[in-house]
Amino acid sequence: MPDLDLPDRAVCDVCSGEYPVTKTGTLRKHKCDGGDGIKMPCPGGGRPVGPARIPRRSTAGFYKCHTTGAMLRSVTTILGQGSPKPALVHWAGNLVAETAMESLPRLVKASRREETRVEAYDWLRRAHTRKKDERAEVGSAVHALIEAHVLGEPVPEQLLTDPETAPYLEHFRRFVDDFEVTFEASEMVVASYTESYAGTLDYLLRSPHIAGGALLMGDTKTGGELDVKGVYPEAGVQMSAYAHAEYGWLRDGTRVPFPADEVHDVGVVLHLRPEGYRLIPVKCGPEVFEAFRHIRHVADFNADLSPHLVGDALPVPTHTTTRKAA
Repeated sequence: MPDLDLPDRAVCDVCSGEYPVTKTGTLRKHKCDGGDGIKMPCPGGGRPVGPARIPRRSTAGFYKCHTTGAMLRSVTTILGQGSPKPALVHWAGNLVAETAMESLPRLVKASRREETRVEAYDWLRRAHTRKKDERAEVGSAVHALIEAHVLGEPVPEQLLTDPETAPYLEHFRRFVDDFEVTFEASEMVVASYTESYAGTLDYLLRSPHIAGGALLMGDTKTGGELDVKGVYPEAGVQMSAYAHAEYGWLRDGTRVPFPADEVHDVGVVLHLRPEGYRLIPVKCGPEVFEAFRHIRHVADFNADLSPHLVGDALPVPTHTTTRKAA
């Protein structure tokens, strides 16, 4: 989502008066008629207005709905807590081994002193974290490029001229032309109150070359290589959650029903790389959503119940021996 485009003034939903909007996107606190000419603090003061009503993901992994006050767990948090990814363990181990082999002289030199040995150990064990951070930076930049293109907004100049990100935009535009794609939403926050989750989908699209122009969930992945698997089943599970949402938020902050009945049971993942692109069909229908619901239960267990299952060790009983009188 872009920075909030806030109005200067807005109408209060409670008293219908017009008041200034604060920098944080809330209506300035004010008073209204409480009867008999008595002025009372209006409950509409301090409420979010416009784009500020769109839930944002907190660092704790929840979206707070300003309409209902509900705390909705993030879809990505649910998948992270409820769906094991053994491939990541192997990837991390391989990356550490590869980094060690490429840095043998440095590691051997560092091993001769205690303080440098500890530093080298920490540097080596964080190899996978550094790589993930690098990928996340590229992924965020690519998503910003795509969102600007979809919304018809100017693409940030630093991204256009960045030799690392520019090829992604070129191949994304080629994908749009090749499949004659039209977009109906981008970076839209959606939520299910029934299942208590929320998330931000990449986009909704249509193409006359796919499923007769049906409404499709779309996602972009930038990892891996074009000749190596870079799209995994979790993508379908994530899209199934978005596809079965109940509501979505427009860019002006309006909450609207999400057209779940129109979304096709198969979505597409755009595997975008500097050397080209692949468009991968991925199932995201009811059977996949049922799997997401099971994952949600596992995530709830790991986040809420699991930390409280094992108690502290019991103290050793103190035995008192009583001698009987002879």
